[in-house]
Amino acid sequence: MKRYVCNACGYVYDPEYGDPDGGIKAGTAFEDIPDDWVCPQCGVGKDEFSPED
Repeated sequence: MKRYVCNACGYVYDPEYGDPDGGIKAGTAFEDIPDDWVCPQCGVGKDEFSPED
């Protein structure tokens, strides 16, 4: 599964770890995260993330 980077602050969403504080279980692909999820560091929406190279 691909990691995604927040374009605003550089936070990396890693599906291996998920976002437990945001209710996203480890092993959850970025594509499977609900659309209303926001970056845990800066609060921008999921649409502000890009796949990591």
